[in-house]
Amino acid sequence: MLFAELGKPVDFVPLCGNSHGAIFNAQNPITQKEMKHIEIRYHYICEQIELVTVKLYYVPIYENIADMFTKNLGPNDFLRHRSELGLEFYPLSTE
Repeated sequence: MLFAELGKPVDFVPLCGNSHGAIFNAQNPITQKEMKHIEIRYHYICEQIELVTVKLYYVPIYENIADMFTKNLGPNDFLRHRSELGLEFYPLSTE
């Protein structure tokens, strides 16, 4: 709704994750004894998927740019994700 108000309507919101199980459960809502603990948020996501306001996509863990903000990465992965986000490092001036 925000994008529509800004004059940039979108057909759906892409939601990316690296859990095959979570994506499967969201796209195939089933009632199982093991899933009774799931909160209302899960049912809301399933409803939005059925309405096609949200689409789920799998992103392998090594391609997940958001890992930069949530995990301790090695220097190579950190620098790769940083450049993919378009972030640059400017050293402090010594003046």
